[in-house]
Parts: sequence; C-alpha cells; structure tokens
Amino acid sequence: MNKHPLLDKRAVRRSFDRAAATYDAAAVLQHEVCRRSLERLDFIRHTPARILDAGSGTGNAWRGLATRYPAARLVALDLAPGMLRQASTAVSWHQRLLRRAPATICGDLEQLPLAAGSIDLVWSNLALQWVNALPQAFSEMHRVLAPGGLFMFTTFGPDTLKELRAAQTGTDSHTHVSGFIDMHDIGDLLVQAGFADPVIDMENFTLTYADVKSLMRDLKAIGARNAATDRPPALSGKAWLDTVTRNYEPSRRDGKLPATFEVVYGHAWRPAPRLGAGGRPVIDIKPVAGL
Repeated sequence: MNKHPLLDKRAVRRSFDRAAATYDAAAVLQHEVCRRSLERLDFIRHTPARILDAGSGTGNAWRGLATRYPAARLVALDLAPGMLRQASTAVSWHQRLLRRAPATICGDLEQLPLAAGSIDLVWSNLALQWVNALPQAFSEMHRVLAPGGLFMFTTFGPDTLKELRAAQTGTDSHTHVSGFIDMHDIGDLLVQAGFADPVIDMENFTLTYADVKSLMRDLKAIGARNAATDRPPALSGKAWLDTVTRNYEPSRRDGKLPATFEVVYGHAWRPAPRLGAGGRPVIDIKPVAGL
C-alpha cells in the first residue's frame, strides 16, 4: 500500500469551515456520486433503525436516506462545525417540529464518539480520503455497527487528479495533491477490520476546465485545499502556478483541460455471530502450532 504524507486535521477542519457556504454550488461531482450511491441502496435488503452519515458535509444525502428509511433515526457527523451549521439551515421547520431533524455531531472518522453497536447503517460519501489511517477508520465503523449492520461508502482512488499531480511533479519538494488508496487495498483493509462480503468497484469521472485557475477555484470552493503536513509553508507563488499551468497544457483536449476523478464505491457487512443448535454463539478455536 502506498504511503502518503499525513494530513493536518486542523487544516482540514479550517478548509471545510471556510467552504461551507460555497460547497453546494461547486460540488457537482460530490452530489452526483451521492445520487448514484443512494441508488445502490435500492438493491440491498436492509432496514436500518439508526443511520450514521459519516462525513456528512452539507447533508446532501439526508433527503435520500430519509426517503428510503423514513422510520430511521439519522445521526450526521462531520469534522467541520461550519459544514454541520450549513446543513442544518436546510432542515425544514416541520422536520424540527416532529423531531425528525438529524442529530449533528462534530467528530473525527478515526475516533467516532458513538457507542459500540449503536448504528445499523454507516453511510459515508467522499469523506474517507480525509483520514490519516484508513484501517483505524474502518475499525471504528465496524465498532459502532451492530451485528448485521451495513457499511456503505465512496472515496477517491489513486487516479484522482492525475493530470494536476503530473503537472506539479518536480515543481518543488512539497506535496500539493493528496494521495489516494487503491480499491484492492481498500477491500483487504475491510476484511482485516472484521467486515464480511466486501463489494468494491470504481468509476472514472472527467470534469473539464478552461484553465488551471478554474480547477483550483473549484477545489477551494469545496474545501479541498492542500492539508498535507509537508505542504508549502505559504501559498504557492505566481512562478509556481505558471509552471503548473505550462505543464498541464499538453493534456488539453477540445479546448478544455481534463481533471480525472476515480471514484471507488464499496459496501460490506458487520457479520452477525454464528449460533449453535442451542442458540449460543459459536466460537472458533484454532490449534496453536507446536502445542
């Protein structure tokens, strides 16, 4: 598995706090991936009573989840309080009156402030790329899920922003584009965390831009700023941007600059304990070599 520079979680929080008001207008891809992921729930037999929207952002999944599971209680968690405040502005007065508004929690996906076994469906749309230790995040998802619970997620794969990454290669010694984990490694990590029957696939999206500045502007508007711990100590200067712009130009097609996003879709289950004939849990005992 590739090793990537650690993320500064305080910088991540600041970026998304600042982007809360501009996120929805710029997050065309995020909204489309959310819609497609919600459609996949139509083919899964599961009726959760408690749902966690892990990395909820501005709440673009709330309506779709509430429509599919009207009796479920929704808990929305995000690292950035500004995102949660922005999401709450879209909650209708009658939802508040009926106490059907999601409960909001500011928290970290790697340290979920929830009790073990308290959730039936963990939903996460394009948030896992902002964790430092994916095994720890998966372990937390597994911990809070009740037996028989479902983990449904999307994240970005390693081809994401490959054109921008290539254009920045050699410009300096700092990280400018975050690294992303391969879908095959993600499947292995799910199994290691205790999940069963993982299903992983991917889809490439290509957004097009008039110039590099337009791409950078969109990334900034959704909060996707450089938060690597080895990022440059200050904003990159004009000379750096001119070099990246020049390096990006060979990728131009039909007058536009492409930006690839590799989206990984996945789901897995927290298995229910196996029961014996008397209804007691079955415990597997494996012999220890040499004994």
